Amino acid sequence: MAKDVLCEVNNCTFWDTGNKCAADAIYVVSHKGKQASNSEETDCKTFEQTK
Repeated sequence: MAKDVLCEVNNCTFWDTGNKCAADAIYVVSHKGKQASNSEETDCKTFEQTK
């Protein structure tokens, strides 16, 4: 398991100092079913926009 998950989306609730993700768990999905060929074919479903 990854020790540090980096994120540059600073309008996410889980974004933290040093571009780290502070979420307890990360959920990433593929646009094309269960396989992706590159990062552009994936999305982070953990994202929650800050209010």
